[in-house]
Formats: sequence, C-alpha cells, structure tokens
Amino acid sequence: DSSHTNIHQLRELIQNSIGVPGREEMSVLFQSFGFKHGVPLEADFIFDVRCLPNPHWETRLRPLSGRDKEVEHFLENHFEVNRMLDQVKTFLEQWLPQFAADNRSYMTIAIGCTGGQHRSVFFVERLSQYFKTQGISVLTRHRELS
Repeated sequence: DSSHTNIHQLRELIQNSIGVPGREEMSVLFQSFGFKHGVPLEADFIFDVRCLPNPHWETRLRPLSGRDKEVEHFLENHFEVNRMLDQVKTFLEQWLPQFAADNRSYMTIAIGCTGGQHRSVFFVERLSQYFKTQGISVLTRHRELS
C-alpha cells in the first residue's frame, strides 16, 4: 500500500526493491533550434535569443553557423549577447541542482533563434562547454544543422 507515500519515497522504494543503485547523475541536453521550424516539445526550458544581433544579415556570415569562428567573433563583440549568455548561465547554475536534487535524470534546455543556425548554435556551444567544465554530464544537439 503506497497511499501514504509521496512520489520521492515511492521512487526510492521501487529503486531499492528492483536493485537499482542510488541516484544517478543528471544529464543535460543543450539543443539549438529555429523558431520558424517549431518549438521542441521535449524541452524543459526554452530560451529565445531572437532579440540579439543576427549574423544572418551579414552577407559573409550567412552561410556559416554559430560554430564558425567568424560568427563567434561577431556575436562575442556584442555586449547584449555576453550579458544574456551570463544570465542564462546564472539561471541554470541556480536551478539545475534543484532539479537534480528532485531526482531528475535528465533536462533538455532548448535555445532558439529564427533559423537555428547562428545565435542558438553559438549559445548551445558556449553553454555546453561551460557546464562540462562544471562536471555536469552534457549532450549537445543542433536540430537544424542535423
């Protein structure tokens, strides 16, 4: 009878009864996407970076992606890009441990721009690099570049 057991207690009882070891490390998927192709339904958090300067309007940058040095330099040289990146990092540093403490095994953090090629890719690359250095299990996916 589990009628007086909360969800956390029930999870622990089930894990113990079937021999699942203690809590596993939470993994985080950082995914870039383009809003014009639809929002990823599996995302736990969605950040919209369409308000930032768009490399698409620079003809020489248009065929490149947020992984290319030229696009990185373009974006790094805008104060508002760095400010938003720092604020997203700070938000995630604060809240990811809370979700991990609540026994979440994974989180999907989606970053979207218009086409999913420049700004969102840049953000996902930077966030992935940063959180890997923090000891978090990180996966990276660029939906529109696949």
